Amino acid sequence: MNEIILIDKPAGMSSFGVVARVRRVLSEREGKKVKVGHTGTLDPFATGLLILMAGKATKRCNEFLKLDKEYEAEIVLGKVSTTGDPEGEITESYDGEAVSREEVERVVEGLVGEIEQRVPAFSAVKINGRRAYDLARKGIDVEMPVRKVKIYRIDILEYKWPMLKIRAEVSSGTYIRTLGEDIGKALGTGAYVRVLRRTKIDKYRVEDAMGLEDLMKR
Repeated sequence: MNEIILIDKPAGMSSFGVVARVRRVLSEREGKKVKVGHTGTLDPFATGLLILMAGKATKRCNEFLKLDKEYEAEIVLGKVSTTGDPEGEITESYDGEAVSREEVERVVEGLVGEIEQRVPAFSAVKINGRRAYDLARKGIDVEMPVRKVKIYRIDILEYKWPMLKIRAEVSSGTYIRTLGEDIGKALGTGAYVRVLRRTKIDKYRVEDAMGLEDLMKR
């Protein structure tokens, strides 16, 4: 097995969990241990495209790390989460009137281009050799790095207060959770990302990926 494997990751599973399952399936099939690596993770609550490398193809993982990506996200306005997603503690953050679509469009358009993002505390980034989410879960406050990222476009797919659904084409390293929070801050309502799906990485599309169950049947 020396190939690129496209997986449609289910919700509720970590990317490392997907890698472990695929490694086990391929190793059992080959009758020997097969190396499997990922080319960029997805949050456990998120679904969508993961590109995995098996066998000798793992040497190419770094080639895929900086590729542009496309996501679809459902953003809840008027509430915030300690993690920016449904896995955190969610609280009301706004008791005003519904925000107009025109205002939402203005804010979204203002975020297109090169922007600075602070990496979320609940992320896999390493701080002094330790994963940021491990530190955050233990209540250890650290100064998270700020990165420049590019937002190529954001399309509003649907808006009905307080739910905003968008499609975003972004550079590698962009956190859609942070983008959702930035939209909420700019609107003065607060926000968190309730649903996140990665639909594309460069030329690779989630429509061409297989589910884990499909892999088991191959």
